[in-house]
Amino acid sequence: MKLAVVGATGLVGTEILEVLAEHNFPYDELLLVASERSVGKQIEYKGKKHTVIGLAEAVAAKPEIAIFSAGGSTSLEWAPKFAEVDTFVIDNSSAWRMDPSKKLVVPEINAKEITATDKIIANPNCSTIQMVLALEPLRQRYGIKRIVVSTYQSVTGTGKAAVDQMMAEREGRTPEMVYPHKIDMNVLPHIDVFQPNGYTKEEMKMINETKKIFSDDTIQVTSTTVRIPTMGGHSEAVNVEFKEDFDLTEVRSLLESAPGVIVQDDPANFIYPMPITAHKKDEVFVGRLRRDESQANTLNMWIVADNLRKGAATNAVQIAEYLLENKLV
Repeated sequence: MKLAVVGATGLVGTEILEVLAEHNFPYDELLLVASERSVGKQIEYKGKKHTVIGLAEAVAAKPEIAIFSAGGSTSLEWAPKFAEVDTFVIDNSSAWRMDPSKKLVVPEINAKEITATDKIIANPNCSTIQMVLALEPLRQRYGIKRIVVSTYQSVTGTGKAAVDQMMAEREGRTPEMVYPHKIDMNVLPHIDVFQPNGYTKEEMKMINETKKIFSDDTIQVTSTTVRIPTMGGHSEAVNVEFKEDFDLTEVRSLLESAPGVIVQDDPANFIYPMPITAHKKDEVFVGRLRRDESQANTLNMWIVADNLRKGAATNAVQIAEYLLENKLV
């Protein structure tokens, strides 16, 4: 079985390789693929040196699975070429997410929708993944009317250049500017480009992707996404109005038994989810569970996950694992 990692030299690509190793993902041949400027570079992985190859060479090798983390334009151009040679493409970019002919998959929620003909499978936005995973057991029990989410997102979500900007500012050096403003000691209510309706593209991703993953256009979603000077993971304050009333004890029980979710909710002992403790973890962490006393049937939650892990690499690897376990490859 040939496995390709496209964008292997980037932040998410590096994380994909770590997750593959940790999960002992089975393959016979690993193809590390990147842009032309990285072709020929040597990467040591699991005690073996791999030479980075280009996209055309990777297509010619006809891998069974290709995990993409190389940006939307690359995915739009190359994912169909891989699909034509019968490769399953698992794509981390936003290129295919809202395409009605493509599945948008969080394995714990809707992997069962994948069929043998779904050659291009979209990985959702990192912020969407952690939110819907935490909400899914509650949605199944109570139904959801409305979600109000505010995010506190790590600079790692922008990429290595953003991390470099923050660290340069922190050290008093002049940075290469990725953001329109300083990020260290600052907060930017601006992720991705602004849309005509005043929302950013990131905010609209959360709104639209949530409805698609849940297969429910009746759920009302509004979002404010914010970049903060931290690493390790994204945090979210989520206010969710259910169709039915809930019991907080039952809510905790449902979350504690949900796959991929860990409850950290003991404020008396200062235990709640934080990016610094979610870093390098595959799970989604949930805490600060409390009833919204201003409105009926409404819950406040705090949700944290490593955006490079469950928000990207881990979710993609789990999709690949599903393909193998269900003999789709």
